[in-house]
Amino acid sequence: MLTIAVTGATGAQGGATARALLTLGHQVRALTRFPDSPAAVALRELGAQVHYADFDNRESLDAALSGADSLFAVTTPFDTDTSVETRHGRTLIDAATATRIGHIVFTSVAHADRNTGVPHYDSKFAIEQYLMASGVAWTVIGPAAFMNNYTTGWTLDGLRTGTFSWPMPSDRSFTLICPEDIGAFAAHTLDRRDEFFGRRIDIAADELTPAQIAAALTEALTIPIAHHRVPLEYVRSRSADLAAMFDYFTTVGLDVDVPGLRRDYPAVAWTSFADWAARQDWPALLPAAPAAH
Repeated sequence: MLTIAVTGATGAQGGATARALLTLGHQVRALTRFPDSPAAVALRELGAQVHYADFDNRESLDAALSGADSLFAVTTPFDTDTSVETRHGRTLIDAATATRIGHIVFTSVAHADRNTGVPHYDSKFAIEQYLMASGVAWTVIGPAAFMNNYTTGWTLDGLRTGTFSWPMPSDRSFTLICPEDIGAFAAHTLDRRDEFFGRRIDIAADELTPAQIAAALTEALTIPIAHHRVPLEYVRSRSADLAAMFDYFTTVGLDVDVPGLRRDYPAVAWTSFADWAARQDWPALLPAAPAAH
């Protein structure tokens, strides 16, 4: 049994990883800025130790990581910006190095190492490079696009009117993954760490076009859903970062070897988009969804 610290433990990726590690029998230290939040309480009830930790408070990181064997590290630019994300990632790695963590699994993003020009990909790659130079045994996993993005924001708003709004051509495929599969794979790499030292692996569970996603949502919601291509200029007016990402998806593509992952790592469910969509509570998410016709 290992003692494994998990950052972002009350978020989607960190929470999924913490639960998967507990299932494997490891001791989990759930690191969060909000140790009394409902998500933190739920992890505590599952057997995790919940520790206060803040990327802007180095002492809190040192205390939370002291004595742990391994670390699952996740950072985000979306509550701050990419420069802050990079600083947070370096601070976390410095704390892990100082407290003699034996293995760090950093969750980045698929294709971050391919000079994409997407700001929040580049910030994660900067953290990857810092980690690789740290001297600590490392593994980097790069998740593809998140399936659970379709239950928030403009996508959810569009579904209320029978539209899957997505800034890509209907026939351009890209790869997807749900947080539970990210957590399961991360837990697998932490559980069998000797097999994953020094490896960078992009991960995804399905590959679909926007038209195919709309068809799967039609099946799951039992109402007609049609893909609408949101103009990239509209996205750019809201976020240059996201516009750069969708431009990359369209021009270069977000490919990941899904069949190879399914073959090599059968312990992970590798949830299809259709299966993920079928298990969402759409009536709760879309109380004003249009009636079928």
